[in-house]
Amino acid sequence: MRTLILSCNTGAGHNSCAKAIQEVYQSRGDMCDIYDALLFISKRASKFISNWHTRIYLHAPKIFSSGYEKAEEKDDLFREGTPVYKYITSGADRMYDYIVSGGYDNVICTHVFPALALTEVRRRHPDLRVTTSHVSTDYTCSPCTADSKLDWYFMPSALLKDEFVQCGIPEDKLVASGMPVRKEFYVQDDKAAAKKALGMEPFQTHLLMMCGSMGCGPMYGLTVRLSGELRENELLTVVCGTNKQLYRRLQAKCSGNPRVRILSYVKDVAALLDSADLYLTKPGGISTTEAAVKGLPLVLMNTVGGCESYNLQFFQRAGAAWSGESVEQLADAAVCLGITNAKNAVDLKTVYDTTYHTD
Repeated sequence: MRTLILSCNTGAGHNSCAKAIQEVYQSRGDMCDIYDALLFISKRASKFISNWHTRIYLHAPKIFSSGYEKAEEKDDLFREGTPVYKYITSGADRMYDYIVSGGYDNVICTHVFPALALTEVRRRHPDLRVTTSHVSTDYTCSPCTADSKLDWYFMPSALLKDEFVQCGIPEDKLVASGMPVRKEFYVQDDKAAAKKALGMEPFQTHLLMMCGSMGCGPMYGLTVRLSGELRENELLTVVCGTNKQLYRRLQAKCSGNPRVRILSYVKDVAALLDSADLYLTKPGGISTTEAAVKGLPLVLMNTVGGCESYNLQFFQRAGAAWSGESVEQLADAAVCLGITNAKNAVDLKTVYDTTYHTD
């Protein structure tokens, strides 16, 4: 079998999901490639959409949230014949040529844009014999998912079945697979050993803060607030990701505080999660699932709204997360609620099904 995974450079989650799926195929000796579907439109389109997605996430999250709400309200926005649909599917013929020339017989989409483009490919080329599917990377049925016409739709939890059906996905095409995360997150290291490897004492309570690869949200204010409230045996690690400005500001502000560690980009996130007692993050689909696989309680910052608001609600209903509307409330949740309950946290893997079924 030759599998092609079509992703998008709109945040790290879609690519991370693609890599997790690729790992499984490759472990079985199957060929599996990942490709940025926006490149079928043009290199310029891929760069433009990626750059503006990052800017909006960091500097204008209300625009992202408003755009998502409008997409929900106008359920015909992405339908065949609309200007948006025509733009997204403008590379359909190039996508078809790529699939055929690569000899692929299985195509998986980890974003709705390639799912729509692949739908157009099948419309134009009904002779194409490939199995097609879409993998949701959020705990909701995203707008326009039902405008695609693929063979299978993988959702992160069986609890979401009714929502997906109401959105227009045929029930017989739905698979409650859980959300794919990379295999390293399924390896559970001893927490005491993980803390020791990072220079901590086993008895210390470790708070980990990371808001996606871009370091978005109220990380600066929350770090400053928490740094003044940490008790003697509590440590806070803040991962700024690719946000160099945030890293420099926090380094300057917290350099003299022995209970606060400021890091830039970190590759081994799984090891950090193993050492943590509480995870402060934004409710991205992949980030929250990685924490769930590790059995780690969450304090969630609803930084951009949109689909992430549904992720937050899902984890709150599961009793796995706390949140707040302000920096002060988030800090209180971490100090008063999170740390107190972290040591006796329920194994999140028994609360809801987030385990990725590799069969």
